[in-house]
Amino acid sequence: MCHGAGCGGGVLQLGQALILAQILLLSALTQIPVLQIVKESQQQHGLRHGDFQRYRGYCSRRLRRLRKTLNFKMGNRHKFTGKKVTEEILSDNRYLLLILMDAERAWSYAMQLKQEANTEPRKRFHLLSRLRKAVKHAEELERLCESNRVDAKTKLEAQAYMAYLTGMLRFEHQEWKAAMEAFNKCKTIYEKLANAFTEEQAVLYNQRVEEISPNIRYCAYNIGDQSAMNELMQMRLRSGGTEGLLAEKLEALITQTRAKQAATMSEVEWRGRTVPVKIDKVRIFLLGLADNEAAIVQAENEETKERLFESLLSECRDAIQAVREDLKPDQKQREHSLEGDSGKVSNIQYLHSYLTYIKLSTAIKRNESMAKSLQKALLQQQRSEEDGKRTARPQDLIRLYDIILQNLVELTQLPGLEEDKNFQKEIGLKTLVYKAYRCFFIAQSYVLVKKWSEALVLYERVLKYAGEVQSGAGAFTNSLKELPDVQDLITQVNAEKYSLQAAAILDANDNHETESPSQVKDGKPLSERFETFCLDPSLVSKQVSLVHFPPGFQPIPCKPLFFDLALNHVAFPPLEDKVEQKAKSGLTGYIKGIFGFKS
Repeated sequence: MCHGAGCGGGVLQLGQALILAQILLLSALTQIPVLQIVKESQQQHGLRHGDFQRYRGYCSRRLRRLRKTLNFKMGNRHKFTGKKVTEEILSDNRYLLLILMDAERAWSYAMQLKQEANTEPRKRFHLLSRLRKAVKHAEELERLCESNRVDAKTKLEAQAYMAYLTGMLRFEHQEWKAAMEAFNKCKTIYEKLANAFTEEQAVLYNQRVEEISPNIRYCAYNIGDQSAMNELMQMRLRSGGTEGLLAEKLEALITQTRAKQAATMSEVEWRGRTVPVKIDKVRIFLLGLADNEAAIVQAENEETKERLFESLLSECRDAIQAVREDLKPDQKQREHSLEGDSGKVSNIQYLHSYLTYIKLSTAIKRNESMAKSLQKALLQQQRSEEDGKRTARPQDLIRLYDIILQNLVELTQLPGLEEDKNFQKEIGLKTLVYKAYRCFFIAQSYVLVKKWSEALVLYERVLKYAGEVQSGAGAFTNSLKELPDVQDLITQVNAEKYSLQAAAILDANDNHETESPSQVKDGKPLSERFETFCLDPSLVSKQVSLVHFPPGFQPIPCKPLFFDLALNHVAFPPLEDKVEQKAKSGLTGYIKGIFGFKS
C-alpha cells in the first residue's frame, strides 16, 4: 500500500496520463465535414447556376487527383484492377473523401439526366440507375464511418447523407412512405447537429433541413395528409416558385388539385353579369386567383413580389389564349348575339373581357409597386450617390406611369363595357390620379435642370388633376382606396412649390451677379484675347480653345509678272533692197547655183 503525499502524486500523474491519452486518441480519429465539403463543392463548381454537368466533371477530376496522390489507382490504362477502401487504411481522411466524391459524381449525373428527361423520357431509366449507384456509395461511406477510427460527428453526417440520397431514390420511385421515413431521419440528424454546435456551424444544417421540408410535406400529401397540401401551396406562393427536385411535381400537384375543384365551378359573376365558364384552364386560373393575390400582399420583399406578379400574369395570358381559341369558331354566333341583344356581347366575349381586365389590373398593380420602390430610392438618392451606385431618376417613374395610363386606356375599350357609365367614370378618376403623379415627376425632372417656370406650371397642373379627383370621388371612394393618396400629393406639391420659388430667386440672383462683361464669352480663342481678362471655365476642360485650327486664309503678295513693253516701240531696219534682188534672180540664178557659179 502507498501512504503519504508520494502516493497522491502518483495518482495525479496517472490521471493526467489518462487524459492525455484520451486527447491523443481523439486527435487521431479520422474526421471529415461531409455536408460542408458537399455544399462548398456544389456552390463553387456549377450548382449555383444549375449546371450539373460541370459539377460532375469536377467530381471526376478531383477523384483522379485523390487517387494519384494516395497512390490508390484502379490498375493502369491497359487493365482495370479494382480496389476497395478498408478500415485499416482510414488513418487518412482522404480515403473517405474518395467514396464521397464517387457518390456526388453519381448523384450529379442523375440530376443532369433528370433535366434532360423532360424531352427524352427514356433517360429516366438511366437516372434511376445513377441514383442507385449514389446510394450504394453512400452505404459504403456509412459502413466505413462505423469504425472506431472515425469520430462521432462524421458518423452522424454520413448517416444523414445516406438517408438523404435514399429518400431521393425512393422519391423518384414514388415510394412515398419509404421516402418520407428517409427524409425524416435525415432531418432529425441535422437538427440534432445544429443544436449541438454554434450558430455559425449550424447554418449549413438548418439550410439542409429547409431544403428537405417540402419533400416531406409532398410525401405526406401523397400518403393522404390533406393539410400538407395547404402548406406546400403557401410555401410555393411565398417563395414565388420552388426549385430543385420538387419543382415540377409540386406544380403538377397544385394544378391537379385545382382541376378537381374546378369540376364544381360552372360560372363566374362580374359587374352584375353571370357568365358560364366551360374551359378547364380558365376555371383553374380563376380558382387560384385569390390565393395568388393574397400571396402578393403577404410577400416579404420586392423581389418575391415581382416573381409572383410575373407568375400571375403568365397564367392569365395562358387563360386568355385558351378563350381566344374558342372565340375563333364562335365568330358567327357572336355576330348574331350582337344583333339580337341590341349591343350585348356574347358570354365567351364577356369572359375574354373579364380576363383581360384581370391582366391589365395586375399589370397596373405591378407597375405601381415598382413605382413605390423607385420613390423610396429617390428619397435615399443622396446616400446612394455617396455609395457610388446608380441612383433612381424621375424619368424612370414617368415611364412607369405612361405604361399605367396606356393600360387604363385599354380598359375603357374592353368589349361589353362601353355602355357601363360607372365603370367608365371609375377608370376616368383613376386616370386623373395617375396623370397627377406623372405630371409631378415630370416637374421634378424639370427642377433638376433648373427650368423653374415649366416646373411651376406642371405643379399647378398636378393640383388641378388632384382637385378634379377629390370633387368626383364621392361614389367611388372604395374603388380609389387602393390608389395612391391624392391628399398626400397635394401637400407635397405645395411644399415643392415654395421650395421651387425660393430656388428660382436664388438662381436669378446668382445669374445677375455672375453675368459681367469680364465673364461673357465671345467665342474668341485665347490667342486673340490676351489683352482682356475673362473667366473662362473651358480653359481647364478637355475642349479648351487656344487658337483657331486649322488657321484661316490670309492675303499675301504673289510672284511678280514681267511684260516686254519696249517691243511695241522698236523700229526694224528696211529690207526692200533684199526683197527686190531675190525677185530678179529667177531661173538663171537657180541654174548658177546648181553649177556653183556665184555672182
